[in-house]
Amino acid sequence: MVKIVIVGGVAGGMSAATRLRRLNEDAEIVVLEKGPYVSFANCGLPYYVSGEIAQKDSLLVQTPESLQGRFSIDVRPYHEVLEIIPAENKVKIKNQKETFFENYDHLILSPGARPFIPDITGLKEAQNVFSLRNVPDLDKIMVRLENKAVKTATVIGAGFIGLEMAENLKKRGLNVTIVEKAPQVLPPLDFEMAAFVKNELEKNNVKVITGQSAVEFRDQGEKIILEDGSMLQSDVTILSVGVVPENQLAKDAGITTGFRGGIVVNENYQTNIPNIYAIGDAIVVKNQVTKEDALISLASPANRQGRQVADVISGLSRKNKGSLGTAIVRVFHLMAASTGINEKEAKRLGLNVQVVHVQGKDHAGYYPGAVDMTLKLIFDKVSGKIYGAQGVGENGIDKRIDILATGIKGEMTVFDLPELEFTYAPPFGSAKDPVNMLGYAGENLLENISENIQWYELDEALKNGKVLLDVRNPEELKNNGQFKNATHIPLNNLRCRLPELDPKKEYIVTCHSGLRSYVAERILKQAGFKVKNLDGAFALYKTVKPEEIDYV
Repeated sequence: MVKIVIVGGVAGGMSAATRLRRLNEDAEIVVLEKGPYVSFANCGLPYYVSGEIAQKDSLLVQTPESLQGRFSIDVRPYHEVLEIIPAENKVKIKNQKETFFENYDHLILSPGARPFIPDITGLKEAQNVFSLRNVPDLDKIMVRLENKAVKTATVIGAGFIGLEMAENLKKRGLNVTIVEKAPQVLPPLDFEMAAFVKNELEKNNVKVITGQSAVEFRDQGEKIILEDGSMLQSDVTILSVGVVPENQLAKDAGITTGFRGGIVVNENYQTNIPNIYAIGDAIVVKNQVTKEDALISLASPANRQGRQVADVISGLSRKNKGSLGTAIVRVFHLMAASTGINEKEAKRLGLNVQVVHVQGKDHAGYYPGAVDMTLKLIFDKVSGKIYGAQGVGENGIDKRIDILATGIKGEMTVFDLPELEFTYAPPFGSAKDPVNMLGYAGENLLENISENIQWYELDEALKNGKVLLDVRNPEELKNNGQFKNATHIPLNNLRCRLPELDPKKEYIVTCHSGLRSYVAERILKQAGFKVKNLDGAFALYKTVKPEEIDYV
């Protein structure tokens, strides 16, 4: 009888264990978990803080008893693996009563990742600073929050988990401040897309401080000193500045580690030591777009890896093809999601990159309840290969980014996006979905029918003598604001007012979303003018640079 020992439960470990049982009824399967819970929804932890998830038991997906009953898996909580002894195919284990050894034929490491704890002066003395990775962490936070004197909260780090914690702490009734070292919230997104998220946070009275980090805790954590010398008062502080692989057990056993300490595995999840495999947040994977080493700590890849390593051990052919890092977050009434690589990363890699933004509705605009969304596509300027995508909006972002993630996995190009067919009825979508529109807009750029300029290029272009032409209607200028230095000709009057424009000058056209300005671009180009379209148009520029907008 083959014996498989799995170190660590939750997503990867439990997926491996249950798949192994479905394929191998006679195998002995042992899961060792050093904590009290082997199967819990760690992605749901922040929502218990606000009470949106009312019962903590809802977060516990399976228990040792249920796993034993359904799958005949020997699940052992409070069993910490102290040492791997590869030469003898055994592990040394400590539980609440004793230390002992367990033999294995195959060993799967699924230790996950632990919160990165920065070296901040006074952190050891702080009594009110926490991180959130598991249920015991949650319990500690809840004990603190039940103190009625707790009124203010600080979240250090504005990634996905940090933003979820900020939202739920605010919903609990606390005054919340976010501190982020990067110049923006949600660093996986590009700056202009993250600006929508920052605006939503501030609209809901969350204070956002970017470009700063905490350098000292004082008064047992109740005072936080930032690098510019300013001070925050905080009754509870959440550290959410990333995670690092749990790799010490592997390193001590002579298992090779690589990128940022991640465990190195081959495409079959095998480590450098025979019969030892590794999966989940602790392993180095390939970014499927760049082919570079990466650490991608997400539940979906971990679950997939657990199933695949079980298949490999069971003799099925499975390969780890890498991950895209597709992720989404809800921030109050806004969704923000991304897949693949962002524009910053594409440029760092020296890729021949083109980007385009489109704005649309989550469903037909004439049907009640339609809300705005903004999508961004990053792709190759020649081939149209899709590198990444981002989206923000109140509804429907998950659907569009999931579609685009599927497109990247399927090695589709911009030219394929107009061909995609989606279910359509007014309550659900549009006849030309925003994803189709990304394809049309990208196709126009690749075929030189249109040229665009990005929001961050506009100021320099105007300094160099280019003219900004706004084709919105006068009512829009009055109600929504306007660029400080722009010529205004409504689109419907453009053809008859062409003599007012100087053919010797170069024009940048804009409207609210970019659609009418594209029509204006085509009119002007066919009249002999040199023209580019401001990508994302007024709506995007206003979001990123509200201080540059005039109101009359």
